[in-house]
Amino acid sequence: MSKRWIGNGLLLLGAMIWGAAFVAQSVGMDYLEPFTFQASRCFLGSLVLLPVIAVMDRRGVSRRPVTAEAKKQQLYFGLACGVIIFAACSLQQWGLLYTTPGKSGFLTSLYIILVPMAGLLFGRRVKPWVWGSVVLAVLGLYLLCGSTDFSLGAGELLTLGSAVAFCFHILVIDRASSQVDGVRLSATQFFICGCLSLVCAFLWETPRWENILACWIPIGYAGIFSSGIGYTFQIIGQAHTEPTVASLLMSLESVFSVIFGWIILRQSLTPTELLGCALVFAGVLISQIPGKAPAPKAQESY
Repeated sequence: MSKRWIGNGLLLLGAMIWGAAFVAQSVGMDYLEPFTFQASRCFLGSLVLLPVIAVMDRRGVSRRPVTAEAKKQQLYFGLACGVIIFAACSLQQWGLLYTTPGKSGFLTSLYIILVPMAGLLFGRRVKPWVWGSVVLAVLGLYLLCGSTDFSLGAGELLTLGSAVAFCFHILVIDRASSQVDGVRLSATQFFICGCLSLVCAFLWETPRWENILACWIPIGYAGIFSSGIGYTFQIIGQAHTEPTVASLLMSLESVFSVIFGWIILRQSLTPTELLGCALVFAGVLISQIPGKAPAPKAQESY
């Protein structure tokens, strides 16, 4: 199996994990305020990767030696990714105070347009059929999220800011995945995001241990699976695929969130939502049409 298909498979698994995380986050908000929940899941996501890193080092699984220069790059990219993912999640959360979940989901998903547009600025060409895939996926997400009003208020602008931040996160990961160890990068970015979230929690919320303990199942899923595993899959998967294709695969998160909401929370699916899911899947499948292989990245990271 080619490394491209392995990378795409990891991104697909990551999207599936994130889709189920919407259920965990929805339940978690019944117990905790946003920054407290975000800090808890990020610290847990970082913590569970530490024994993984230790085992990889002991068995020599990681292909990247831990040199002084590697540590410097690790800190640089980890800090950048941690700040960006904190900004993206926080802007999305604040935007939800002033807009509907449907509009939030659609506007956040616009990173699938922003990624190829930003890539053009760096000389990265996008195949014509991939642009068609992006259009299909955007239309599908529009139907899926039920967005019918395009008015731009404070909530919409904050959510668009979140989409821009997610776009930058994908582009930074694209560069970092060829230079640093993926698991270490994931652990570092979530430790940084957890620290920033904890500061905000103490500034604007009232964290309580009893509430955190009562919310251990949603925190456990969001921390271990969504943060620790899902984002690590993203970093490793992006080492073997183009940013635009990666963004399309990750957009399936919205589709899986609807599917898991239907399975777990017994939420109904309308014909329009089913059509939206089908269009997103069609866009992703079209993006997988083989073309001229992109130039290999400088180094691989696992």
